[in-house]
Amino acid sequence: MARRVVAVAVSGVLMACATARSKPDTEELKPTIEAFHQRARWKDFRGAADFIVPERRASYLKSRLKTDDERDLFITDYELEDAKVSADGTAEVVSKMTWYRLPSASAKTTVVTSIFVWRDGRWWLERQEDGPFPELADVGRRDGGG
Repeated sequence: MARRVVAVAVSGVLMACATARSKPDTEELKPTIEAFHQRARWKDFRGAADFIVPERRASYLKSRLKTDDERDLFITDYELEDAKVSADGTAEVVSKMTWYRLPSASAKTTVVTSIFVWRDGRWWLERQEDGPFPELADVGRRDGGG
């Protein structure tokens, strides 16, 4: 009987945690952003892909291979500047990123806007404007911009 009570109590706690996590967790946003940037900076592109919405992950990885980013892309710095979370479970994150891709030796410092979505109890990178990953751009804007 005691085991049954414990099992019911544990399942109740787990359900409460699952319910609580269905709302956007702003505490997890910054660590998610930092982890994505760190992995991309150190060329752990498969690890960085773990933070991208599943439907865009394959395109991201394919582009890393196509542009030979493991050899040619260098992200030298990034700085989180701002993050705003909406009630609808999206977050707009603004970062400053410095990077270059060989054969160019000229570093570009750009303001990168990343949109994260809260889905399945975690934050996912949905799209990114500017920066070294053009395949993550908003589809409408990318198609219109060439």
